[in-house]
Amino acid sequence: MNRENRITLAQSTAAISESGHYRAECGVEVHIADAVREAVAGTVLLSPSDFASLQPKRRASSTLIEVTKETTVGALLRLNPQAGSLGCLNFASARNPGGGFLTGAQAQEESLARTSALHRCLLAAPAFYARNRENRSTLYLDLVIFSPRVPFFRDDKGRLLDQPVLASVITAPAPNAGAMAQNERENLHLIEPALKRRAEFVLAVAAAKGIERLVLGAWGCGVFRNDPATVAQAFGDQLLDEGRFRDVFSEVVFAVFDPTKEQETYRAFVRAFAKGRS
Repeated sequence: MNRENRITLAQSTAAISESGHYRAECGVEVHIADAVREAVAGTVLLSPSDFASLQPKRRASSTLIEVTKETTVGALLRLNPQAGSLGCLNFASARNPGGGFLTGAQAQEESLARTSALHRCLLAAPAFYARNRENRSTLYLDLVIFSPRVPFFRDDKGRLLDQPVLASVITAPAPNAGAMAQNERENLHLIEPALKRRAEFVLAVAAAKGIERLVLGAWGCGVFRNDPATVAQAFGDQLLDEGRFRDVFSEVVFAVFDPTKEQETYRAFVRAFAKGRS
């Protein structure tokens, strides 16, 4: 799919989110107005202090942890038929809702926005973007947006689904390590602690909001150039061994779409979660 096609698809998705209905490829008229309205109304800006005292409840069985070669959207559609509430992490732009969604950019956040009503939800949390713009550092701030049960109504190829998939979305920015290496070298030592704090925060939000099956991935390892092993460890420290969120979720999928021949990003996550259980 080229940029022009992505722009056209983004415009169509925005129109569907606004109108609240679409005609699926099977010919059925699908109504999503109520789902969009509820997701937008439930969208909230959160800070770590909101969950400082959270005591996550562990399950009787171990969390199933998978590392897969698929996109976040692909993982959501695959997991949807199973029981339990579904959620995912949006690898967010800290300063622009949906990143370059409307201009045809191609990254994880744009993929989520093109296939769902997420962009409309993000517009309901302007303070997230205003505060990150005011903060000049590309380390960004420890803030997230939570959007409940966002309707996803397209697949990765842009095809309209016969029935939408509802998945809660946690929108959180990783530090832009590449930009910091160019413009803030004196702050590079802050990246790893920020990743660790935010990984814990993302999991705290997911646990507090009752998400049972969570799709994560190579957060900030593309354009933002964070080290995949460091990102994997940030989540592993919380999900494995005696981590705070061990056995809190039914299933955690690290959807790592790595188009490179070397597969170094994918391999880093496989190494971190080789056991497959928390």
